[in-house]
Amino acid sequence: MEQHDPDPPPPPQGGILWDTAGDIRSLLALPAAFVLQVAHPAVGAGVDAYSVFRTDPWGRGTRSLASVLLWVYGGEAAAEEGRRLRRVHRDIRGTDAHGRRYHALDPAPYAWVHATGFPVSRRARRYFARPFTPEEDERFYAEWLRVGRILGIHDRDMPPTVAEFWPYYARTLAREIGPNAVVAELTDPRRTLPPPPGSRALRLLWPLLGPVLARSLGFLSVGLLPPEARAAIGLPWSARQERRLRRVAVLVRWTVPRLPERLRYLPAARRARAAARRP
Repeated sequence: MEQHDPDPPPPPQGGILWDTAGDIRSLLALPAAFVLQVAHPAVGAGVDAYSVFRTDPWGRGTRSLASVLLWVYGGEAAAEEGRRLRRVHRDIRGTDAHGRRYHALDPAPYAWVHATGFPVSRRARRYFARPFTPEEDERFYAEWLRVGRILGIHDRDMPPTVAEFWPYYARTLAREIGPNAVVAELTDPRRTLPPPPGSRALRLLWPLLGPVLARSLGFLSVGLLPPEARAAIGLPWSARQERRLRRVAVLVRWTVPRLPERLRYLPAARRARAAARRP
């Protein structure tokens, strides 16, 4: 039986993920990745029954982002974060919309949650940054597999190369992925978002800001899905929406690379990158 080291190492400093995971542009791809994850019936059922994405989307989002950044920039803490996530998911089980029993740590859905990051990140880069070269694709995928080991995903449950990833991805889209109630909520531009905790001024302005944010999240959730994933889920996307996304992308692609590092990178990434440069 295949065994991993007790503490799999995080991706390398100076690698693809080191440069991209903490870039603020990565935030724009998160809604689409979440939609593609929950479009799997087992994942959608688990999120529907156990997640606080409805009642505490801000807390959930903050915790999820902190976890992702630990996988890449956390050093020795990355492996402990992987163990913590597995402990959190041990009791998540039930029956999906097709009447099939599921458990959050079942190899296929657990690997799918991680796998979605690869096609969605590549899609987002087509808009917001220079697309990866084929060689960078290979490096990115190899580093993403290393992150998977931190999460406890066995190599046998993820395709070992980019060439083998795409048939796996196509099969999963064809056999498993589809619409469900959670997807409908996440992509609904009229969804009601509770105000974030903290600022009283922000809460007062929330009747105006909340609907704008809901529309933006719905737009990015659908627009940054690869077209084949949108088709599998049954989400519409018009030429007019595509033109709008491309206009937004021009602004992001021009602005973000010109920002200083303290504004371009999220705090955890910025601290890790600064520490790595110290002699």
